[in-house]
Amino acid sequence: MSEPQPKLGVLLPTRGLLFRLGPPEDAELLFRMARRAEAAGLDSVWVGDSLTAKPRLEPFTTLAAVAAQTQRVRLGTAVLLIALRHPVLLAQTLATVDLISRGRLVVAAGIGGAFNAAQQQEWCNAGVVPAQRARRLEEMMQVVKGLGSGRPFTFHGRHFDLDNVAMEPLPVQPGGVPILLACHGRFRNQRQYRRAARLADGVMSISDTPEEYAGMLVQVRGLAEEQGRDPKSLQSAMYLTVNVDQDIRRAETEAEAYLMSYYGANIWGNRWGPFGDAAGVSDRIAEYAAAGAETIIVRFAAQDPERQLEIFLERVAPAFLT
Repeated sequence: MSEPQPKLGVLLPTRGLLFRLGPPEDAELLFRMARRAEAAGLDSVWVGDSLTAKPRLEPFTTLAAVAAQTQRVRLGTAVLLIALRHPVLLAQTLATVDLISRGRLVVAAGIGGAFNAAQQQEWCNAGVVPAQRARRLEEMMQVVKGLGSGRPFTFHGRHFDLDNVAMEPLPVQPGGVPILLACHGRFRNQRQYRRAARLADGVMSISDTPEEYAGMLVQVRGLAEEQGRDPKSLQSAMYLTVNVDQDIRRAETEAEAYLMSYYGANIWGNRWGPFGDAAGVSDRIAEYAAAGAETIIVRFAAQDPERQLEIFLERVAPAFLT
């Protein structure tokens, strides 16, 4: 039996664009990368999210612009800090981008961090109490899904109250825009698993080993089945940070410098990567596919992500595009 072939996606550098040499004159780099990924047969392009802690381009206006530059690739967020927003406005935004893109939008979301002063201040800047972000996300998932149903929707929660609210436009995709939730096998967080099993259309991880990832999927799908949901309907994605270079030491050095610029610290140590030759990157992707990841999203830890994309398309992607 042949190994499962994952769909491949790439992260567009909406943050990296801001700390390249000098301020950006425009966003053409993002559009070139999106068009190139589509032409090469990749499945999707993705953008990150932050307001003030890790500044970058706003995700949905960016994806709307990318939608106008492409025809086929799925357009995603990895990951959206969903609780920074208001659910009624978010529901309208998702439906609008889904309409503009003709049904290509997918949202991967998470509760986000509040581990340092910049992250905590980011929540406060949006008027959100950091300690309430998980409960807020859970309510928002219900509101956004309800507003996208096409029927008047009523909801009374701790954070949001809606009475008989109807929303237009509606998402193009049947069932609404898919929302994947961040889940991490290494933490074994049962509330996280239950949240995804109950509310989400799938899961995404960013720092698990293949073994941890596989264990997380078993947990979430088992909980979904207990609730009467089809576990096979849950999408699965894995987010990798890579630097492809035959010189492994050079790849590691460049990736380390990039991550320090991006985060101010190497927050996950050897859980990043792989950094190195194409064979190693290909093998790691195959390991996550075997663990159950249907979509692999690649972020390039490099000052020249466009060059990294070309190397990736030439040396890594062909093995998964047959």
